[in-house]
Amino acid sequence: MPKTINLTINGIAVSVPEGSTILQAAREANVDIPTLCYLKGVNAPGSCRLCLAEVKGMRTLVAACLYPAAEGMEVLTNTTEVREARRINVELILSNHDRECLTCVRNGSCELQKLCDDLGIQDIRFKGEDPTLPLDEKSVAIWRNPNKCILCRRCVSVCKNVQTVSAIDTVNRGFATKIGTTFDKSIADVNCVNCGQCITACPVAALRGANMLTEVQDAINDPDKHVVVQVAPSVRVSIGELFGMPIGTRVTGKLAAALRRCGFDGVFDTDTGADFTIMEEGTELIHRLQNDGKLPQITSCSPGWVKFCEHNYPELLDNLSTAKSPMSMFGALLKSYYAKQKRIDPAKIYVVAIMPCTAKKFEASREELSGAGYSDVDAVLTVRAAARLIKSAGVRFDRMPDEEFDTPFGIGTGAGAIFGATGGVMEAALRTVSEVLENKPLDKIDFDAVRGTSGIKEAEITIAGKPLKVAAVNGLGNARKMLDKVISGEAKYDFIEIMACEGGCVTGGGQPIVDAKTQMDIDVKKVRAGGLYDEDKSLKVRKAHENPIVKKVYEEFLGEPCGHKSHKLLHTHFTKR
Repeated sequence: MPKTINLTINGIAVSVPEGSTILQAAREANVDIPTLCYLKGVNAPGSCRLCLAEVKGMRTLVAACLYPAAEGMEVLTNTTEVREARRINVELILSNHDRECLTCVRNGSCELQKLCDDLGIQDIRFKGEDPTLPLDEKSVAIWRNPNKCILCRRCVSVCKNVQTVSAIDTVNRGFATKIGTTFDKSIADVNCVNCGQCITACPVAALRGANMLTEVQDAINDPDKHVVVQVAPSVRVSIGELFGMPIGTRVTGKLAAALRRCGFDGVFDTDTGADFTIMEEGTELIHRLQNDGKLPQITSCSPGWVKFCEHNYPELLDNLSTAKSPMSMFGALLKSYYAKQKRIDPAKIYVVAIMPCTAKKFEASREELSGAGYSDVDAVLTVRAAARLIKSAGVRFDRMPDEEFDTPFGIGTGAGAIFGATGGVMEAALRTVSEVLENKPLDKIDFDAVRGTSGIKEAEITIAGKPLKVAAVNGLGNARKMLDKVISGEAKYDFIEIMACEGGCVTGGGQPIVDAKTQMDIDVKKVRAGGLYDEDKSLKVRKAHENPIVKKVYEEFLGEPCGHKSHKLLHTHFTKR
């Protein structure tokens, strides 16, 4: 048992594990200490000075996010001196901040805005230089507005320490300090992998996803376009949060109904695309195992991971599965099979994808992803942008009935649903690969060994009498650790799943932003993933190869998985950067 210490917070007795900070002790005492630069497990520099607290016997205020709690300590968080220090620090931040809050994308979800409300700040006593710095909107995935940056460095910490990309960092010193890139280039021209973790870490709107909402609305209103939308698996357990529902609430039926009322001509589930990905990727794995192919085979559906590999591990590009991601695969089928079924000119089909991932915007722009002769996907909306689309259409999301997705792609499987959680792609593939190789149904289809939110999960699974060593990795920092071992020969695997974001797509850069305080109390990735596993259990069909729609499309159109036609339409290649 860890040693505990006893102290008081505002006169409230509390016991916490040794090594806890005052901030953590205050949470145990149900005392709220404001923070801005602090982000659990990512950033705790104590630089914003908003978590100041008074410790009896000390002559100066201390930063609660850093200062260790001690036996017998008496802490006060609501004295006149503490309140005034916090107000001054917030006003100093605001003195140099772009305060066009009403038109800001983070209006209502901005942590700085909430602090002003909580502290009762209605005027600012200080006036800064208020320089106007140029916006960076060149990237197809991530836009930067340095005029809104508060130098909390949360974005820098997640990019450098968690993702190990280091595309951004602090530049200059003193009043000239800013967050920038190498040689002050656009984020589009450096080694950024577009994962968007900087966006979800940012407490304000200094970083945001590139805006395609107006383009999508214009397409919906264009009578010459047939506009369809596909929804990624993890969206169903996150978008409800933007309509006041608890984190992890499943809203699959309401989502289909709401998008239909936004004016889309077809509303589809990317789960179906995930089932096709499993058929192609699983068959590719079988071919590699049986024909001494390049191993380990590594998944390629996470575009942030793919770009990370292109930049940092080009020697492993041949290990990546050539199967397209579910989004791109589904887009190619919508502009080929669906177009043929509906007798629509593919040039008039406009495919919108609602994704948990800002890197999907970059993926959609890749020239090689045009299997049907046109871009597989025309526009990508983040979950946040999709919620704005629904709200702007006047749709009462919470009052929507549960409706089904449209045919001919109306059936997705449990295997597709769990794609959004780390280990889900691996588990979905193993369900199909196992049954194909053993030619019999599995006794148990849940592969618990690859579930959970730990950064690296390893397992050895016997299929058709042969051991298969697999690993599921989430977060690019963890991917780097794993791949360095693979390259050195220290670790050997047959199949590796890699997702760019910690927890997988459920915490992607396009997901609803959860403020730092909520993250102190709730493991968001675990709760959202739980919703996806519940969805899996609720579905009648839980294996990709048993999806009747998938079977029909192969019989009528594609032929066999990894065959000539499917390879041309559903596979791709990668680029050394």
